[in-house]
Amino acid sequence: MKLLRMLANLGYGSRREVTAMVRAGRITDAGGGVLYTDDTPAHDDVRVDGEPLDPPRGLLLMLHKPVGHTCSTRDRGRLVYDLLPPRFARRSPVLSTVGRLDRDTSGLLLLTDDGALLHRIISPKSKLAKVYEATLAQPLRGDEAAAFASGTLMLESEQTPLLPAGLEVLSPTQARLTLHEGRYHQVRRMFAAVGNHVEALHRSRVGGLALGDLAEGAWRVLDPADRDRLFLQEGLQPRAFATGAGSRARG
Repeated sequence: MKLLRMLANLGYGSRREVTAMVRAGRITDAGGGVLYTDDTPAHDDVRVDGEPLDPPRGLLLMLHKPVGHTCSTRDRGRLVYDLLPPRFARRSPVLSTVGRLDRDTSGLLLLTDDGALLHRIISPKSKLAKVYEATLAQPLRGDEAAAFASGTLMLESEQTPLLPAGLEVLSPTQARLTLHEGRYHQVRRMFAAVGNHVEALHRSRVGGLALGDLAEGAWRVLDPADRDRLFLQEGLQPRAFATGAGSRARG
């Protein structure tokens, strides 16, 4: 791929803007040699202002979403994309959230520009576990775990019962909930169905991938080992994915 198209697809600028960067000598190879728009260098050999390029198509990253940010490119107010480099919003293919966390939910959010990978993660066939910690308005009664595990719990306005879900009591008003599906505002609606209200909600894990010590608002690119780990918890076979640069933590 020619340098001009490569950088434009990665969101570094329009073709005109990338051309101006090249003319200013800002685009070089790893040895510091100036590159030109019609060059066809290897992705890993290109530097912009001395820095390696973002990963190529097939990017998958983890973001620690704070409360108050929306998983959208169109809503007003604070967006999850505001936490990423501006060029990420201009990538082609587009960088999309893998499912959504609502504005009032924090925690692990995945984003990718790989449509096949996105659909594999969210597919009901994958049944990837999603783990949430919920802070509740009222103490747990003691019968919630059985209700959630029954496979018969119905949410208001829905026609099919929920899949069995696991509940671990952390304190009288705190619980860890493990889901294997992703319905609209599911955790909040589940606790509402048993007469309680979620005051705070945080997602800590998707599949075998945990948020760990990634700071709030920070992100990192996931490497092949992370991708395999994502599916290992459910006993799925790891699949090879094309990747670019290695994992790097960002604030």
